[in-house]
Amino acid sequence: MAPRPTWKGYLKLSLVSVPVKAFTVSDSSKSDIRLNQLHAECHRRIRYKKSCPEHGEVPNEEIISGYQIGEDQYVPIDKDEISAIRTKSDQSIEIATFISDDELDDRFLTDRSYYLVPDGKVAQKPYTLIREVLAADDMRAVAEVILSQREQHVVVRPLGTLLIMTVLQHQQELKTPTGFEQHVDDIDVTDQELKLTKQLVAGMTHDDWDFGQYRDEYQQRLSELIEAKVEGKELVKPPETEAPTIINLMDALKASIEQIPVPEGGSQKSATKAKPAKPAANKKTAKKKPAKKVAASTSRSGSKRKTAKRKTG
Repeated sequence: MAPRPTWKGYLKLSLVSVPVKAFTVSDSSKSDIRLNQLHAECHRRIRYKKSCPEHGEVPNEEIISGYQIGEDQYVPIDKDEISAIRTKSDQSIEIATFISDDELDDRFLTDRSYYLVPDGKVAQKPYTLIREVLAADDMRAVAEVILSQREQHVVVRPLGTLLIMTVLQHQQELKTPTGFEQHVDDIDVTDQELKLTKQLVAGMTHDDWDFGQYRDEYQQRLSELIEAKVEGKELVKPPETEAPTIINLMDALKASIEQIPVPEGGSQKSATKAKPAKPAANKKTAKKKPAKKVAASTSRSGSKRKTAKRKTG
């Protein structure tokens, strides 16, 4: 069965209107396993009813929206009033500006993405033109669209032969990093520590890294647990893992480098002496499951180097 589009309308570039259909990137059929709440005594499912303290259960057609301004005080907001303040058409993705790929902070990206596809023959040429221009110049289009009854800002970028649209979150919706920087001490590091860390990062860097080979192992174990319960099998607990032992930093770096795979016909000594500035010699040696990248940067203050804050997202 062909997937149904989540949204249909027009991708608008000035006076050019391209009919498009939007399909969610996430596959709902492969979403996380959801557990229901049950009554422990009888195992019946817990139900939630919308109720009013004065009138009891209330049907959906009698429910309106409202904004709380004080204790038990609300300003009622009607659906028609919300519709009246919208400035954009529900059926268009209005491109406002174009930016380069490196201008968009990853923090503004949400997990809501949609594949945009041309809707009909008339859309094929302008769709292709927009995609090709974006791809050729590493550009992204910032646009406005109404999704889920809200006016959203989105970024449209090329992905192979397609355009993909991702919903953005605004600056005021983000927690500022200044509130967390106090937890990071201003620490000096030695040249030897920096050298070993760069060497470790170089040895764990891979050209052929593919996130597609990673799996949600917790969801897999949860699925196996459910199947075992259904079939009445004895449950098997996964092996417990010990908490990592905190050891001397230099010893930990050296021990980590020792675990980097050695190229065929080479030696661990030759592998660990690779220059950090040219990690390509080490990239081809790793054929095992790739490790996650660790990004780090450093800056000098006087004659000492200081650690940079790790980028967390």
